[in-house]
Amino acid sequence: MRNWLAVFILAVAMTSRLHAAPVSLQNFNVDIAQTSVSGLSSGGFMAVQFSVAYSSIIRGAGIVAGGPYYCAQGDTETATRRCSCSGFNLTSSCEVAPGSTNVDKLVEITGRRAQGGAIDATAYLANQRIWLFSGQQDSIVPPPVMQDLYNYYRNYVGEAAIRFRKDINAEHAFPTESYGNPCTALGKPYINNCGFDAAGELLKWIYGDNLRTRNTNGLGGRLVEFDQTEFFPDRRPRRHGMADIGYAYIPASCDKSMNQPCRVHVAFHGCRQNADSIDDVFIRNAGYNPWADTNNIIVLYPQTASTFGRNPNACWNWFDFNRDDPDYANKNGRQMAAIKAMIDRVAGLTTPPDPAPRCFTASNAEHVFAGRAHDWFFLALANGSNKFMGLNNFFTLTTLKQTGPNYYVVGNCL
Repeated sequence: MRNWLAVFILAVAMTSRLHAAPVSLQNFNVDIAQTSVSGLSSGGFMAVQFSVAYSSIIRGAGIVAGGPYYCAQGDTETATRRCSCSGFNLTSSCEVAPGSTNVDKLVEITGRRAQGGAIDATAYLANQRIWLFSGQQDSIVPPPVMQDLYNYYRNYVGEAAIRFRKDINAEHAFPTESYGNPCTALGKPYINNCGFDAAGELLKWIYGDNLRTRNTNGLGGRLVEFDQTEFFPDRRPRRHGMADIGYAYIPASCDKSMNQPCRVHVAFHGCRQNADSIDDVFIRNAGYNPWADTNNIIVLYPQTASTFGRNPNACWNWFDFNRDDPDYANKNGRQMAAIKAMIDRVAGLTTPPDPAPRCFTASNAEHVFAGRAHDWFFLALANGSNKFMGLNNFFTLTTLKQTGPNYYVVGNCL
């Protein structure tokens, strides 16, 4: 029995994914009106959703393989058959065709929601610059869906403010100049070497061709892991399809010691592109950071998490996958509000919590009950670090030191 328990504890230690303690997202000298968004696949749909719902703060959007606002209309079948060809039902067929997303109806819904205050007024969309990319070989979000997205945006944005690239023989992936799978390949990490720098092109279109050349000699900024739990009222982002930890690239020029005016870009990864699936491959290799480094752009990389049953691929919520957030496409949708809260924090509209470490000495059961630890097959593991504490009972006492938001290590404050 002792040998079994020792092996069991060792397995927990080996399989627990350890991170540095996540920090609270900090304030910077940021003009929130210069915010922009982009994304691939479900991240593309999410970027559209965000650019429409919060249009008053969005300078522009870059969409790779996405579709019109509220395309799925809260229905999984519509999401996987008419807005994309991503369904798993072998008895159903993809119904994507020119006009299959019913743009006129989506424009009508957009207008009603704007009038009711669920999203920002559509007049703000006229100020945005929109960059679209549709791979000619995209088998998941075929070109007709992207054409519908172009037609949707044309109801609000002038033709001169939209650039639509659809001339590259690319599959369903984020195109880069030199990293990833062959351009016509489909599969992880869904980053393809197409000889085309999508991140750079979309940022130049949104912010103007006067952007300084990207950094090719080693990045000077820093990549930070930040706590996403504090942006949800219940502090349980995984219940809502998001991970506990997100990432941000902070150029050296944007750090507080420099106090340079900076901008924020939110990069939404695609399905199965979250850190739990491919680690930091999208964050480091999609191509945003070299441009951000030389142009005072803070890049937020918020992270999703898989939801058993309804969202196993960790997609963004553009079709109410849990059937518990009917406002998912509005400003008060859970993921939408969380992303907006992250932007508000970076822009200094909210204040980070006190970072001073605190110590708690209690039984393991009390730690679990208080939310400082969690149970794993009758064992107690510290939240964040996943450090083994012993059996989850009222007899084993442990001191936990809080070193970050929802991040605890076994130790003391001496």
